[in-house]
Amino acid sequence: MRLAGPLRIVALVVTVGLTWIVGSILLGGPGSGFPRIQQFFNSPESSVTAEPRARKYKCGLPQPCPEEHLAFRMVSGAANVIGPKICLEDKMLMSSVKDNVGRGLNIALVNDVNDLLKFIRPLHEGTLVFVASYDDPATKMNEETRKLFSELGSRNAKELAFRDSWVFVGAKGVQNNSPFEQHVKNSKHTNKYEGWPEALEMEGCIPRRSVAS
Repeated sequence: MRLAGPLRIVALVVTVGLTWIVGSILLGGPGSGFPRIQQFFNSPESSVTAEPRARKYKCGLPQPCPEEHLAFRMVSGAANVIGPKICLEDKMLMSSVKDNVGRGLNIALVNDVNDLLKFIRPLHEGTLVFVASYDDPATKMNEETRKLFSELGSRNAKELAFRDSWVFVGAKGVQNNSPFEQHVKNSKHTNKYEGWPEALEMEGCIPRRSVAS
């Protein structure tokens, strides 16, 4: 019974010594050949320097446009809830925030034309035409309207139907179909929203029209 006190002291000393040794090993103390245990618990992301945010250029494009090109980005309306957007050279021409969009065809003309047929007929040669649908682009379009859009370079104007999604950039006087056009048919089998197809987004660089000296 007299040995109980000394044994307790020895046991305490051994426990403290073992605790110090184990802690030194796990934490990589001086002279330890073991890696620090924190390295095993650190996530890979925390040991890597955070990557800088990707730079955005005009209208949010991921790359700058070449010289003598116009940067643009367009988004058609989402169902009949979110209005379309048209951005050109970092200037928002049309959007719900600007409160200058409406259901049907939203058209921005880039030139000096101030004045759906009366609006399009008097276009000057070389005028760029930006079109983004919202809710329903086709119900009020007649054959002459579709023909005029086709003459601006549209491949899909003649087949636009009720509640289709459509974005298009054309120009007065183009000789070929425009490369800047997207079209999604309204179909109950593929619609993203109830009664409407998905919204369309298109961006790119449009070459400026060369002017003869």
